[in-house]
Amino acid sequence: MAHIVDLRSDTVTKPTEAMKHAMTNSALGDDVYGEDPTVNALESKIAAILGKQAALFVPSGTMANLIAIMVHCNKRGSEAFVGNLTHIYKYEQGGASHVAGVLLSTLTNKPDGTFDLEELESRIRGTDVHEPVTNLVAVENTHNVCGGKVLPLKFLDDLAALCKRHNLPIHMDGARLFNACAYLQEDPSRVVRDCDSVSVCFSKGLSAPVGSALVGSYHFIDQARRMRKMLGGGMRQAGVLAAAAIVALDEVVPLLKLDHKRAQILAKVIEGLFLKSFTVDVEGQHSNIVLVRIPAHSALTAEQVVARLAQVCLAETQGDCKTTNDEGVIVKAIYFNSKTLRFTIHREISDEDLWLAIMKITYVFKELDAAA
Repeated sequence: MAHIVDLRSDTVTKPTEAMKHAMTNSALGDDVYGEDPTVNALESKIAAILGKQAALFVPSGTMANLIAIMVHCNKRGSEAFVGNLTHIYKYEQGGASHVAGVLLSTLTNKPDGTFDLEELESRIRGTDVHEPVTNLVAVENTHNVCGGKVLPLKFLDDLAALCKRHNLPIHMDGARLFNACAYLQEDPSRVVRDCDSVSVCFSKGLSAPVGSALVGSYHFIDQARRMRKMLGGGMRQAGVLAAAAIVALDEVVPLLKLDHKRAQILAKVIEGLFLKSFTVDVEGQHSNIVLVRIPAHSALTAEQVVARLAQVCLAETQGDCKTTNDEGVIVKAIYFNSKTLRFTIHREISDEDLWLAIMKITYVFKELDAAA
């Protein structure tokens, strides 16, 4: 027997009791006809929160991002600029190219999730008949691969000024937008003020079981609704899912700062171990994601660390690395590459879970560091 602390992702969260109650008692209709009152309420609510005209409820963030690209880049062969470490580029199977016929051109992401605006401006295309036409710039906030980094408002303001000069729309992949707002202590409408479209995920950190929203102008959402239908995203009586998302906005968003606080504690503990094999950027710890890096010269790999955290040895249960019931502890994590692993704090991680995870991580990190 072992106590499992799942830090793989904030997508593993399950609906709250309030969400289950809302889902059971939600008013329903056919959303493809625009007749589901709960979906309509959610779309109005999220649009108002973000200061936009309208919104569209979709099954996933990946679909939301793809729809945004298809609407903004409505001519095949268009070009969209994205960071080379963004979710759209790395983790959405090249859907922009495969489905929408859009060329994704990359800009090198800096450690804080931004990219060079001078490089972007120098690469905008559209006048040469031999080249694709640049029609979109997309950003991610918070930035997953960069460790949950929050894009600075100045960067977003400068990007908006650049894109306005070139008449280019901005799409924000805001899967964890509310984490960014919690860190900045800014209203969501200010953070996305200059974005022409925004995607927000309800099942990533907010504990709803399914769904994302795509937000923008009335005209944009009219076109997005057509794209959703073509992609198979019309979900009919979707109010049973939208009900949970409404609860998420009301009850879970205010709690995100607690996830950030616990992530800070975890990062500081790992830093305080002073181990040669593991480093963490405490000063750059913005939200609920903790990245741990292994030196390039080390023979140790992140895959080995993740595998060891998922095991319980006899020595652990006889020492301090156990629960009050003498159970061992398993910590689930993921790795981005051979030298980077990720821990993600979420609503279901209590203070007790955190300290059990810290005991386990400390034990395993010291063990592997000594072996290395």
